[in-house]
Amino acid sequence: MHRACIIDFGGSWDVHLPLAKVGEGQLIRPEIIQETTEKISHIKDRLKDARDHQKSYADKRRKPLEFNVGDHVLLKVSPWKGVVRFGKKGKLAPRFVRAFEITERISPVAYRLRLPQELSSVHDMLHVSNLKKCLSDPTLHVPLEEIQVDAKLNFVEEPVEILEREIKKLKRSRIPIIKV
Repeated sequence: MHRACIIDFGGSWDVHLPLAKVGEGQLIRPEIIQETTEKISHIKDRLKDARDHQKSYADKRRKPLEFNVGDHVLLKVSPWKGVVRFGKKGKLAPRFVRAFEITERISPVAYRLRLPQELSSVHDMLHVSNLKKCLSDPTLHVPLEEIQVDAKLNFVEEPVEILEREIKKLKRSRIPIIKV
């Protein structure tokens, strides 16, 4: 009402201020009622136009998600501020976690997943908005013998072959670039 009276309709707040006071203001003139009704109708029309515009924008970019039983999906986790999830905090917390198998399709927007015991507190029936298609093969895994990890849990990588060398020239420095 504040925006409609002051900003959108030329600052005639002194005429409409009694309408905002519940119990105190009395409507003396019927033209105030008529004007207010017209402005409320105008505001509702503008809100409807804004909702329609946002809906059409969202509908153009919405991708229909549909999964089959046996597909593997990633589970979306909410990045809550201050909550440590899966060993990471804040911006570095993963948005989606590992692949889970769909065991049952409840409806076009609800699916039942096979969750491990450590996620027993999570309900196994989830909305499609919390799922993302897993594009990799979930059966593939890297054998632990091939991974070398140091004491700080960093991967130990050793170059196999230098393919190309280049020097990038900037105004005051030169940066060697090596393709390994």
